[in-house]
Amino acid sequence: MNVSLRQLRAFLAVAGHRHFRRAAEALHLTQPAVSRLIADLEAELDVRLFDRSTREVIPTEAGRYLEQALARVLDELDGVLSHARTQADPFRGRVRLAAVPTLSAGLVPAGIARCAAEAPSIEIILRDQNQAQVLDAVRGGEVDFGLTVEPATHEEFDAETILRDPFLLVCRDDHRFANGPSLAWPALSGEPLILLDHASGSRRLIDAALARQGVDASVAIEVGHPHTAFRMVEAGLGITITPALSLDALRPGLVALDLTPEEHRNVTLLRRRARSLSPPAQTVWNAFRDIALTLA
Repeated sequence: MNVSLRQLRAFLAVAGHRHFRRAAEALHLTQPAVSRLIADLEAELDVRLFDRSTREVIPTEAGRYLEQALARVLDELDGVLSHARTQADPFRGRVRLAAVPTLSAGLVPAGIARCAAEAPSIEIILRDQNQAQVLDAVRGGEVDFGLTVEPATHEEFDAETILRDPFLLVCRDDHRFANGPSLAWPALSGEPLILLDHASGSRRLIDAALARQGVDASVAIEVGHPHTAFRMVEAGLGITITPALSLDALRPGLVALDLTPEEHRNVTLLRRRARSLSPPAQTVWNAFRDIALTLA
């Protein structure tokens, strides 16, 4: 059935005004054009929609049914089209973002705050998840993009590294390591380490750094978040290796030292490969890139 939206809108205008000329004026069309649209619609539906006289135009029974049904359907269609139109506005819309916990605490608040100031009509929905969950959410299209540690493979993603985040040592201020501003990695051999578990994107990189630097690692406790690791360190249960962005959770009584030579993780924005971002999602992506530049 070849029925156009133009024909349907013309039908509703005639049904509402009960007059071809007034309907044409409302649609900013000529009366013959409106008459042709109605005639074509009646021919396509194979039913008479109006009884016409010299004084008035009255919908037939089929016309009355179509008028009631179309008014609801076209209202819904207008809503759908209006929503789609807002998605073309880079400063309006909804953006879904997933981020690993250290970035949710250390980078995401500044990015969301910038968007709230510069694009207040963008609604940002954040998922605070571990590395594997963030990758799954991006892969499955559940979020527009992810903010994460650089994954082991980029085969399924388009990625942009926005920040090098160095790994630091955190210990109590009464620990023997607390005297200097930095520490060589081999000094960690045999020390009880409190490390993030393997659900974290950083753990793979920390293990690789320990092996690369010849550290005989002794992992005493594995935790899910740097905040928990810091509490364990406070209790005197060991020392921890943590990304610099996690230091916002550091409390009095703990100190952070540079580890030499520097080992770092790449903070990365990820989206599905060959999938473009919506304009508002691109705005948020750019905001996080700019925030990372200021941190760098």
